[in-house]
Amino acid sequence: MTPLRILIIAFLLYILYRLLKGPRKKRVHGAKRAGGVSGGAVQDVLVEDPVCHTYIPKGQAVRLYHDKQNYYFCSNKCCEIFLKEKGDKE
Repeated sequence: MTPLRILIIAFLLYILYRLLKGPRKKRVHGAKRAGGVSGGAVQDVLVEDPVCHTYIPKGQAVRLYHDKQNYYFCSNKCCEIFLKEKGDKE
């Protein structure tokens, strides 16, 4: 087989593969939890962790309702540190 034939066969196999696999769908992590889907795009707000000051998407953050206020954390560890500090102050 000539190299041109090999390239043509490889290209045809790739097209067959794409047809059998179906259309590509972009999956956005956290789309179910975010709830802000508009026209297929996720609109998520970044929130700041009060302990380590890291910005995380609101839909992926660990949530805590404390003293009639919502707090958002990057991890359970930061949430526990926050609760410990709040407990020491009270």
